[in-house]
Amino acid sequence: MPTDYIASWLGDWAGEVNVASTALKTALVVIMAVVLGCERSKNRHAAGLRTLLVISIGSAFAGIADIYFIQELKVGFSFMSAAVFIGISIITANTIIFSSKNQIMGLTTSVSVWTMSIISAMAGFGLYTSALIGFAALMIGLLAFSRLEIYTKDKSNHFEIHLELKSRGSLQEFIAAAREFGLKIDNLELNPAYANSGLSVYTVKFTVAGKSLQKKKHSEIIEALSVLDCVYHVEQIG
Repeated sequence: MPTDYIASWLGDWAGEVNVASTALKTALVVIMAVVLGCERSKNRHAAGLRTLLVISIGSAFAGIADIYFIQELKVGFSFMSAAVFIGISIITANTIIFSSKNQIMGLTTSVSVWTMSIISAMAGFGLYTSALIGFAALMIGLLAFSRLEIYTKDKSNHFEIHLELKSRGSLQEFIAAAREFGLKIDNLELNPAYANSGLSVYTVKFTVAGKSLQKKKHSEIIEALSVLDCVYHVEQIG
């Protein structure tokens, strides 16, 4: 007998391997993948709609295959799903990169794809309720808490910038000006991505030390830095 709430409501067929349950599981993971894929594509992330569709369908069918192997062939563990999770872990790990501004990119998309593969496998196992709860939690985490994350970061006394100076000799002038503003430089690195370009580009980590600055947004502080004569371009990282 199926133990999942939705499967129990639908009947025994929903927890078995048959055409009807396979169609239901496929439709469910396709809908979830489309919703998540549209959100990722809308924000121009690497893994978009088609990627998530393929991964979700593959994970769901791995779960369906494991049910068949366990129920009919008496296999002792879910080896198909395990293989899928390992493969997706390798693939998603390789999508995490450092940009030319020393910014980590692709981390949220990578873990979203990995999480979606697990949710799809749960649907494939017939755990419809758990899959929907997990998907709802995933979407809430991506959508509702993004604003909270931005707010928290903007209130932090620590931030990081991508800095382009007009010349290498302007660095001393910039450091003096930053300290005068009330900023403590925690770390300053010449950006290796621009090493042979002739540009003077740095990644700088600050702590807001001045009390007058602690009430200001990072964007306001960066705007004040951008008008310095020695600065060609500056923007926040992260």
